[in-house]
Amino acid sequence: MENGVNDDIVKQIADHYEAIIKLIGEDVSREGLIKTPMRAAKAIVYATRGYRQNADKIINEAIFTHEGSRMVIVKDIEFYSLCEHHILPFFGKVSIGYIPNGKTIGLSKLARLVDYYARRLQVQERMTSQICEIVMDKLDAKGVIAVCTGDHLCMKMRGVEKQYSATTTIETKGVFEDSPALCDEFFRSLRH
Repeated sequence: MENGVNDDIVKQIADHYEAIIKLIGEDVSREGLIKTPMRAAKAIVYATRGYRQNADKIINEAIFTHEGSRMVIVKDIEFYSLCEHHILPFFGKVSIGYIPNGKTIGLSKLARLVDYYARRLQVQERMTSQICEIVMDKLDAKGVIAVCTGDHLCMKMRGVEKQYSATTTIETKGVFEDSPALCDEFFRSLRH
């Protein structure tokens, strides 16, 4: 069992990688490629483990009573994902802010929720929205804001090949939707 995937499926994925390697013109019996199909199969299973995870198990009773009402911010949570259009990596950082409504969450759980959505075939816009939505939903927060900045290899190593481009997506829920002042406070905090 490899990251929640049965060995039979991992072997099937490896067989497909072997076929792809042959189709692009390589010799899979070459010394450096002999184990590549299985290594690639295990890597893709690991990189897409978000499909086999459960958000409630990730949170695992790490929601706590909290009397305060000021913003909680966890910034620069790194993520690694795969573009659903080209199956090429994109990676970067996510920062999350929320206004508690009587509950907070263990800080490491926010990082795990980022991985829950990042570790699948994804687009950055959807991922940012999903992260914002799940924090809002699980905490019943007054508001949530998430900002994600990513570097996309589908832009850097193919197509337009723009090496210095980055993409930023922002999603808001609750009180952040109607309060430019709260959004400004969040972005000012990110700069410190």
